[in-house]
Amino acid sequence: MAGPSEGDDVENPFAGRCVLVVSTNYAPEHAGIGPYSAQIAEHLAAVGADTHVLTGMPHYPAWRVHADYRRRWRVRESLAGVTVHRRRHTVPSRQTAVRRALYEATVLVHGALAPVGIRPDVVLTQMPTLAGGLLGHRAARRAGAPHVVVVQDLMGAAARQSGIPGGGRAAALATALEGRVLRGAAAVGVVHESFVEPVVALGVDRRRVHTVPNWVHVPAARQDRAGVRARLGWPAEATVVLHAGNMGLKQGLEVLVEAARLADGEGGGVHVVVMGDGSQRERLAALGADVSCLEIRPPVAAEEFPEVLAAADVLVVTQRASVTDMSLPSKLTSYFATGRPVVASVAADGGTAREVTRSGAGVVVPAEDPRALLDAVRQLAEDGPRAAGLGARGPRYVEERLSRRAGLDRVTSLLAGTMSHPA
Repeated sequence: MAGPSEGDDVENPFAGRCVLVVSTNYAPEHAGIGPYSAQIAEHLAAVGADTHVLTGMPHYPAWRVHADYRRRWRVRESLAGVTVHRRRHTVPSRQTAVRRALYEATVLVHGALAPVGIRPDVVLTQMPTLAGGLLGHRAARRAGAPHVVVVQDLMGAAARQSGIPGGGRAAALATALEGRVLRGAAAVGVVHESFVEPVVALGVDRRRVHTVPNWVHVPAARQDRAGVRARLGWPAEATVVLHAGNMGLKQGLEVLVEAARLADGEGGGVHVVVMGDGSQRERLAALGADVSCLEIRPPVAAEEFPEVLAAADVLVVTQRASVTDMSLPSKLTSYFATGRPVVASVAADGGTAREVTRSGAGVVVPAEDPRALLDAVRQLAEDGPRAAGLGARGPRYVEERLSRRAGLDRVTSLLAGTMSHPA
């Protein structure tokens, strides 16, 4: 989309319009939903919209408030042409249904008690939190503006499938609130087609549901791969298997710890790296303390992230066997861009398995099966041409379907359509 110029308001529906983006996650978070929310808001500002963001304090994936924002109740700042309004909320270090409910409640209450104070022409909500959905719904209704929701995670399904203690009891309430928000939206975007039927089952008109896949939000790796491996201390001759991202319950990362344990017992040759942060990090470290070929390391800076991904031999995505239609790991887009083969230890009937299979960039093995995961890694290590072929398909898939320009165009077209034809 071209930038605005005098007299081109017909071509650029955002020139001079006010847009409110509601997302609990935002920059400087560089994992999960935050980068997508930031790039959407910055793109809208670049094409002439008066863009505001209502968000929380940066805390993901560590589930600790970023040092620069601690002990701050409210923050208003300008980032890349976007006015960002931050509201403090609880950040649970351990995930249970009760703690998650408190997190959502404080996001909702503080956001409602301290609204942004603008009258938007359209509201866009990124919905990995129910509270964000409710705040976006409220802001749109008060302004008489259309509300567009992009579903990154299905929260009712997440409560049932993620393994969070007490989640089953919370699922009915989460589903009811989620349905209320989505039924009231002028348009609903879903990041994968596997979400369409669950959203329609909540009572949303199928004609209002649109697939808006996430895109690659990291640059291509540029550094010497061998040099990066040496700097990280990875064994030169080993097959390095990397999981990068959140260490939460739904990832079921115990399967990687146990796969590393199997590799240890079979004479090595495989080095397993679990990189990131999250509520399960300490538990995983304790579980794998006696596994010599397992390395659990903190997340790297955003500018290093693509270099570290590209330095691995195999990239792994894992999910609990119960996770089917609740979420699509945002790390997949970055994985595909690296040119490395992907092994997905996930439910065969879920959206993640479908995405990896469609990309042609990896293989799917049964969830929570460490033997199957390790065997898949060893097969790729022994068959260099096959591994290279799978890896090469990832960047092609990105170019065809997951480019940043295509992703931003899908979202902004959805917003523009609701402003032209509000429901």
